Amino acid sequence: MATAAAASLQYALHGAASASASAKPRSAAPGRSVRVAAARRSASADATAESKSGGHEVLLFEALREALIEEMKEDPTVCVFGEDVGHYGGSYKVTKGLAEMFGDLQVLDTPIAENSFAGMGVGAAMKGLRPIVEGMNMGFLLLAYNQISNNCGMLHYTSGGQFKIPIVIRGPGGVGRQLGAEHSQRLESYFQSIPGLQMVACSTPYNAKGLMKAAIRSENPVVLFEHVLLYNLKEKIPDEEYICCLEEAEMVRPGEHVTILTYSRMRYHVMQAAKTLVNKGYDPEVIDIRSLKPFDLHTIGNSIKKTHRVLIVEECMRTGGIGASLRSAIIDNFWDYLDAPIMCLSSQDVPTPYAATLEDATVVQPAQIVAAVEQICQ
Repeated sequence: MATAAAASLQYALHGAASASASAKPRSAAPGRSVRVAAARRSASADATAESKSGGHEVLLFEALREALIEEMKEDPTVCVFGEDVGHYGGSYKVTKGLAEMFGDLQVLDTPIAENSFAGMGVGAAMKGLRPIVEGMNMGFLLLAYNQISNNCGMLHYTSGGQFKIPIVIRGPGGVGRQLGAEHSQRLESYFQSIPGLQMVACSTPYNAKGLMKAAIRSENPVVLFEHVLLYNLKEKIPDEEYICCLEEAEMVRPGEHVTILTYSRMRYHVMQAAKTLVNKGYDPEVIDIRSLKPFDLHTIGNSIKKTHRVLIVEECMRTGGIGASLRSAIIDNFWDYLDAPIMCLSSQDVPTPYAATLEDATVVQPAQIVAAVEQICQ
């Protein structure tokens, strides 16, 4: 059913593309190593490009929207599925105006049936499209776990390489402001063990756009995690095209005394704590890991070899979370460089309460980060 529907959608989209004289299909996607190298070259040239153009200010959700528009204009096989993604523009307006620009087939409103439209996205990817599946809330994608796990992550292998699954699964998640337990899920820990799946988390408008474009162009299924509290962050980004490497961490603040590894919203809690730590005489190195699977162990390892101390700060749950996997990877690869035990600050293993004070108590706060660094550096 999903494959048949995807095939019909594919022919409709290709027909629309051929009718448009302005459509410019991209050439075949280059190999993975070439894409990674190009991403790194693009990242190094971004500062120069921005200085030439001056750039423009956008909110994070607008940066994601820009990425979608640019990729959909360039490649008519890129399409969007999800609840209210069409004329409503998405629950956080990431797809606002896209239905008017590209039509109801390329921006497809779906019923409230995550398992169905996630399965349709997998089928569309098998038939040659590049679907972007939006979960209105990441917690709802648990209803599509079978499609994401058994189909999305494994079909390339189980088909003997006959099918590629170039799909992006994205949406808002994380602890918001009194959204309640079911709308405050962090699914990184659920998805990290799925073979064949790649995971990234955006934290700024700049990397949100760059990661989205890279994810759309990837031949692998990619889950892009967006945080509900970061959509209104504002930043100047280059006018010129750029992409971010899907497998590369970001050095946020160089330092000498301790390596702090974090991602998504916790990046801002860490940077708030860093100001206090500097005033107390500490020099923390802050890395936004961005790539949740696989980890950028090259960047992480170089930092550990310099500081010899590690603090992991995450909003994911402590048991079985990203921090637990990252700690294990560091112990396996960089044990001899550690001068102190690895510390990991994570959310409490409880459903997120609705009450604001209790909600804050379940998530890592800057004061806890300061205390942990002081303990590590004793």
